[in-house]
Amino acid sequence: MRRNILTSVLLLAPLIAVADANVLRNTDVFELEIAASPRISPDGESVVYVRRSMDIMTDQMRSNLWMVSTSGDRHRPLRSGTASYSSPVWSPSGDRIAYVARAEERGSEIFVRWMDTGQTALVTNVPSTPRNITWSPDGTRIAFSAFVKEDRTTLAKPPAKPEGADWAPGVVVIDSLNYRRDGASIVEPGNDHLFIVPAEGGTARQLTDGDFDYGGRLAWSPDGARIVVSVNRNEAWRYDPADSDLWSVDIESGALTRLTTRYGPDASPVFSPDGSKLAYVGYEDKKLGRQVAKAYVMDVESGSITELTNALDRSILAIDWAGRDDLLYIMYDDFAKRKIATLDLRGRVKPLVDNVGSVSVGRPYTSGDISVSDEGRFAYTLGRPDRPADVAVADRRGRVSQLTRLNEDLLAYRDLGEVEPITWRSSHDDYDIEGWIVKPPGFDPEKRYPLILEIHGGPFTAYGPHFSAEVQLFAAAGYVVLYTNPRGSTSYGMDFSNEIHHNYPGPDYDDLISGVDAVIERGYVDEEQLFVTGGSGGGVLTAWIVGKTDRFAAAVVAKPVINWTSEMLYSDITVTVPMYWFGTTPWEDPDAYWRRSPLSLVGNVSTPTMVMAGEEDQRTPIHESEQYYQALKIRKVPSALVRVPEASHGIAARPSHLIAKVDNILGWFAKYRSDAEDDAD
Repeated sequence: MRRNILTSVLLLAPLIAVADANVLRNTDVFELEIAASPRISPDGESVVYVRRSMDIMTDQMRSNLWMVSTSGDRHRPLRSGTASYSSPVWSPSGDRIAYVARAEERGSEIFVRWMDTGQTALVTNVPSTPRNITWSPDGTRIAFSAFVKEDRTTLAKPPAKPEGADWAPGVVVIDSLNYRRDGASIVEPGNDHLFIVPAEGGTARQLTDGDFDYGGRLAWSPDGARIVVSVNRNEAWRYDPADSDLWSVDIESGALTRLTTRYGPDASPVFSPDGSKLAYVGYEDKKLGRQVAKAYVMDVESGSITELTNALDRSILAIDWAGRDDLLYIMYDDFAKRKIATLDLRGRVKPLVDNVGSVSVGRPYTSGDISVSDEGRFAYTLGRPDRPADVAVADRRGRVSQLTRLNEDLLAYRDLGEVEPITWRSSHDDYDIEGWIVKPPGFDPEKRYPLILEIHGGPFTAYGPHFSAEVQLFAAAGYVVLYTNPRGSTSYGMDFSNEIHHNYPGPDYDDLISGVDAVIERGYVDEEQLFVTGGSGGGVLTAWIVGKTDRFAAAVVAKPVINWTSEMLYSDITVTVPMYWFGTTPWEDPDAYWRRSPLSLVGNVSTPTMVMAGEEDQRTPIHESEQYYQALKIRKVPSALVRVPEASHGIAARPSHLIAKVDNILGWFAKYRSDAEDDAD
């Protein structure tokens, strides 16, 4: 039955033609490729990266390892085929690469490839996926983190069943706070711990134990004696998960030494080349909705700590040494662009590049990656509004060379929507809000087009001028698309983000509506043909909008929070919601939760509204969407529910789900688009 719902909505929409027959098509999603995890060799001469593509037969993202020289030639596969390969890491001397791949039926394991011969060895034999692979300085060992399963709690021993009997599955006893996770449903009990294995293979030795999670970036000291890791070892850490510190783990004894003590998260440690300093990222947690992560340097001998980026009101997303003991590279988002800059030990920031490309293709979120060679050259993901991420290299002077052009064979022959920046003044106050207009291929300024307002999730995230398959498919169907960063979005400073602290949804509604008005003023949008959609936090705001105004012809609310009380008690962020977004629990202040729930406004809704959610979503569980759909139906508002089978919160992780998401949104809008019939003729 659920599949019939999905199909019936899809069939509502005729294919809407635009003037240019070479627009992006839904099946082109299977042809897109993304460069991710570029890892530059220690000598700065080569880059290994993960080349992601879409397998049309398995409907999955496939990851292969490719290598290209930093001069741009010798572009060739290292590990390619139907299997997926990920997490490449060069050995310190550059003679080998460690990576993760599936070992037949055993699951994911670490492999090592010798670069001179191409010979490959299986290194680990562990029951869960290795992560955060890090070579020892002498190249003889590999450290990694992996999940260690524990036995589930039992309260009773079931009786023995007769031979051949077919009984119901046994009960599952849960006694932990965090027992569900998006993408994993009910999680197994256990913790992430550190391991070391000989680089030529052998027995992996577990370094840490206890009821704590050790993970994130691992920093192996230059003398090979210890590893620094981020871990929250507080007794009640599950109830206060952000309070992590840096700890040093002795390789031989496993003894732990605490390096930081501040309340808040400290993470991403990395030793300077001479081992005298330790750089890391963190902040003092003040229980705000959004806080800016700063860069710090610790003197290893004395333990003294210096904050380097107090003057930079932007979160540091990545940090590494720039081949010197007195200079760092940092990566941060600034006005919706991901930038890479140098940072010296006096706190001076010098931007180098501002075109770090998003490593997703669905919606235009900011993201990206960087790695650094021994001499300070760096590789990163480069992006453009009309292309997914490619591989580029640059130096300390910001001189950039693009090494790959993975999608020219497809996108050079597609007429894409032009991406144009726009800013406007919010009707709520004097804030300037930034967004982007994407025009249909063959755009004619003398015509009047329908408009889609597309709203990002988070809410503490940001869109940017990046390639988006979903937005481009909307434009290809004849819509002008507006996507934007209302207050609460990141990359504009902590004050701008915290405009929605304990106040979301709120004046971000005014920012969005003012943006629609700003585009209408340009004269090429039909005011009677306004549509709105968004996912997650964008789904919250879409439902909020149709509860506040009836000016939109139709809406699609994707994977929303509709009732904050049920969201807090049923999702995998049950601690985050009261601690950071409300400051109280629903039983202490039920009115606060209800006032900010879109369900409180459902009595005002007259806009035809479709609701969409993944059936395996643990972040905004599907019952949130079901509540809204049932309420709309009771009120006799034109509505539909699209359930996406096997999908978690991302909905569009599989290529066919991305296509179904876009096509069903367009199908719903076509029902209420007055010019759809004419366009299809």
